[in-house]
Amino acid sequence: MKITLTFDNGPTAPVTSQVLDTLACHQAKATFFLVAENLKDPANRAAAERAAAEGHRIGNHTLTHTIQLGDSDDPHLPEREIGQAQHLIGDLASPDLLFRPYGRGGILDHKLLSHTSLTYLQQHAYTCVLWNCVPHDWDSPATWVDRCLADLTTRDWSLVVLHDLPTGAMCHLPRFLDSLEELGADLVQDFPPDCVPIRQGHLLHPVDHLLAS
Repeated sequence: MKITLTFDNGPTAPVTSQVLDTLACHQAKATFFLVAENLKDPANRAAAERAAAEGHRIGNHTLTHTIQLGDSDDPHLPEREIGQAQHLIGDLASPDLLFRPYGRGGILDHKLLSHTSLTYLQQHAYTCVLWNCVPHDWDSPATWVDRCLADLTTRDWSLVVLHDLPTGAMCHLPRFLDSLEELGADLVQDFPPDCVPIRQGHLLHPVDHLLAS
């Protein structure tokens, strides 16, 4: 069983630091997909800098996390939500430019991307990273661990989406990682191929089901 850990919507300095402490104790590497406007707070940027320095990957999870790309006809939205976010992330970014679109509730549907955002990702050589395991830690902070562990048994390689937000959910991250060790899970930093429809701007899998009609 392979597990890839990702954390969305941060950084939020106290929680992100707590997550980094826990990952270090378990010698685990993850990818942090940042809502880039959070980096305007120096404490949050320092947490992101620590994550990068400790070998975690840093990706782009839009500038504001307020509008799904497939929900807008604004031709300037991709440059604003993706390009400006990447500018704020700057040299923290992983060499392989990683982008995760905002999918409200973790749903993979036609609101995820617009045709203009797809073209933008291709022209700027982004790698688009999706997911296959969303245990809803943000709205079930006390119960997400057991839900996630049960879901992990349904596939060979899971890409888990968690959130380094002040919900209390990350207080349970140590138990989650302890449980993965007990299961003999292989924690990896790579992404399952079926969760990467675009790599370095090249379309690898059909994305019609993710595009606004």
